[in-house]
Parts: sequence; structure tokens; C-alpha cells
Amino acid sequence: MNTTSNSVDVLIIGAGLSGIGGACQLRRHSPERSFAILESRAASGGTWDLFRYPGIRSDSDMYTLSYGFKPWRNKSSIADGGSILNYIRDAAREYDVESHIRYHHKVVSADWSASEQRWHVTAERGDTGESVAISCQFILSCSGYYDYDAGYTPEFAGRDDFKGEVIHPQHWPDDLDYKDKRVVVIGSGATAVTLLPEMSKDTASMTMLQRSPTYIASIPARDAMAEMLRKWLPDSVVFRLTRWKRVLFQMYVYQLSRRKPKLLRRFLLQRVREELGPDYDVATHFTPSYNPWDQRLCAVPDGDLFAAIREGRADVVTDHIDSFNTDGIRLQSGKQLDADIIIMATGLNLKFAGGVQYSVNQQAIDFTKHYVYRGMMFSDIPNLAFVVGYTNSSWTLKADLTSKYMCRLLNQMSGSGYTSVTPRVKAAVGEQPLLDFEAGYVLRSREQFPKQGDRFPWKVYQNYIRDFFSLGFSSLKDDELEFR
Repeated sequence: MNTTSNSVDVLIIGAGLSGIGGACQLRRHSPERSFAILESRAASGGTWDLFRYPGIRSDSDMYTLSYGFKPWRNKSSIADGGSILNYIRDAAREYDVESHIRYHHKVVSADWSASEQRWHVTAERGDTGESVAISCQFILSCSGYYDYDAGYTPEFAGRDDFKGEVIHPQHWPDDLDYKDKRVVVIGSGATAVTLLPEMSKDTASMTMLQRSPTYIASIPARDAMAEMLRKWLPDSVVFRLTRWKRVLFQMYVYQLSRRKPKLLRRFLLQRVREELGPDYDVATHFTPSYNPWDQRLCAVPDGDLFAAIREGRADVVTDHIDSFNTDGIRLQSGKQLDADIIIMATGLNLKFAGGVQYSVNQQAIDFTKHYVYRGMMFSDIPNLAFVVGYTNSSWTLKADLTSKYMCRLLNQMSGSGYTSVTPRVKAAVGEQPLLDFEAGYVLRSREQFPKQGDRFPWKVYQNYIRDFFSLGFSSLKDDELEFR
């Protein structure tokens, strides 16, 4: 523990990409505020330290996944996990955040005391087993929305009969030997399309077994505009220009998917045909039944997935699993997939706010009864913000805006002598799911989450430019935001 104080102005939960970013923003915009970061694990980095599977990389370009205040200087637009982890930790060192992180501190509960105008937080130390109490004025929850302890693993008949290894990418063993082995990856999302080209360099066979296809787009591993501009401009200028270009392009593609889905669908599938050739069965293996961006698009740098398929190092099977057996997987079509290793790239389990039990004056909070204010706070709950990134763009774009808006609130409170700020619903508002997204991991857990409204400021807009001005520059005087 690097500080003995158990009372701070701001408590950040989680030392991952969002938590480190939030702490850096406090340093930049509210430097007089004391803070601490509670991290349940033994290291910083969150997702980028937890996941260790071969080839792990960003599924968003790094010009938008990086922090707006710290230019991404690596030439790779799609970066490997190690580079991203180093970037996060470099930011922590640069802004002297590391000394404020308390590792092995898992937050289990937080109670708001109206009389004291403070949160009382209880954490359990994973290294000693002791309970730690800390109070704060404001909480920024940066624990994400998935369960760090266990990934989603469907039940398959006969699984215990399989004589090989079954692995979930969230718990990748350090000593896994897959050289010259037969490997089957179950799934077709970002993890599966990352594993396939990387592992197939060393395996005897590599198969991606999918129940249904996903839209997959090949993107350049390096940004051509950034490469050109670096010849004449400083890195910081190149970063900002490229970042905004990427933001605008992401927004354009998303809007195209909403307004002209058939056009975007034709374009994406035509690119796949160009990659795999006229004889490949694109209709079966790469043509989803839904429109683009009903679920996330998967990006593959320089078409590495398609190259692995073209070169015969990997293949794709589209079928349903009947059962596991001693030698592998039997499919409903009757086909047998023999394997030495089966990788369950079957997704995440969601867990809202890290599973922390929040309460107000000792009364437990049921978040499903609350509306989300500006995509970051909750109706009738004071001094609490959480970070959830965009579903149609890079997570960090929204994380940056959220932590900067928190700093604006804190500065307003300091300047005016306020101790709390609470969103209040003052007029009629409709109800919509917070995660209005059709991915399987969302649909399985949607009922655990708070709700969004159908009007500003209770609607969560998946629009960076709108949020950039709304959260960054608009007045804090809002009839539905109560300072006391």
C-alpha cells in the first residue's frame, strides 16, 4: 500500500485502460483532488494484462483506442496486447498514477451516507484476506462490464469424454504446447479471428467452428495517411489528425450500416470474396443473417485471417455441435472434427459494476430501477459515475469524455461549495435497454443493467462528436442535475 490515507476525494475502481485514464485526467484537470485506485488483481492493465492468448491485439484502431491526451506513437494501427499494456503503464508513470494504485484490493461494497455526504467503501485484500475501509466523496467505477473471474462457457454434451485439453481464452495456460497439434476454436468473434492466423503458424491443423458467421473486414495494419504525414509533421499533430479521421470514418460506416445496410453488406462480402477467391463458399462461412453493426464487426489487420485460409493453414466450419467425444467434436451434420485442443472462444459473462454492492443510507441499490444520465451517472444516486465505452467505436473515446466530465463536475462542486451532485428525472421519459446491442453476451445479461431513456440527457447516444461537445463544453446547469 503506497499511501496510508483511507480517505480521499475520488476513489477509482479498477486500474485498467479506463481507470488509469481517469486518474490521468484527474491529474490534468483537477490536480488538487486526492485519489486512490483500488485494483483487485496484482497488476495494472485490466483486460490487456488478464488476456494472454496468442496474438492478442486490439479490435479497434489505436488512434482511437489510445488516450486523447497521450499520442499513440507506434506505427501499428492495430496493436498487440503487449504494446497496449506498455502504453497504459507508460501513461501511469508519466502522470505519477502508479503510486496511487492499491493492488489486491477487491471492492465488495459501497454505501453513501447522506449525513456525511461521503461514500464508505469496503474492500477485501486478496493477498492478506483482511478487510479495508476507505471513504471518499466521489466514485468513478472503471471495472468494465464483464466478469474477470470466468468467461462464458456453454454446456456441451460429452465434454468430460474428450481426452484432450479444453481451454477458455480468458484463462490461457502459460505452458500450453500447441505445436503440431490439431486445434479447434469454437466461436467466430474477435478472439477466434485473432487466434486462427496466429496459432495456425505452428499447429498441424486449425479450425474455426462457428454456429453462424460474423462480418469480418480487412483493414491496413498501418494508417497510410499517418505514415505520410509523419514525414512533415510532429507526432502529436499526426496523432490528432489521424484520430479525427478515424472517428469520422467509424461514424460514417456506422451510419451507413443504419441507413443503407444492404449497400454496406454487399461491400463487406465483396471484399471477402476478393480475399478468398471465387471458389470459396463465402455464402456459408462469411455471410451473416443480420445486418452490419447489429453486432460488432471484426477487424483483421492486412487480412491475416484470410491469408491463413488461402494458404491452407486454417479452415472454417459452419455447423452446430451435437456433442463432444473422446477424439473431438461431433457435429449435427454428422461430421467429426478431431482435435487435441479445443478452445472455447465463446464470449464473456457480463457483470455490472464489478459486482460491487452499492447502497444509499444502508438501503441496497437495484440499478435496474435507475436511468443512466449522459451515459455515465445514475438517477437518484449521488457522486457516482461509471465508464462504459461505445459499442460502435473505440471504448476509450467515451472513457476519456466520461472522466473529463467528472473533473468538470468536481471543479464545479469545489468552486461553488457543493458536496454532492445527483441526476434527477424531472419529466416523463421512456425506457430502453442500456446496451441496445444484439451480441450474445449482451442478450444473456441485459436484465442485469440499468436502463436508458428515450430523450436527452437519459438516452445513451452512440455518437462521439455529439458527446464530445455535450460532455466537454456544454453548461453544467441542467434542470435534471441537482447540486447540493
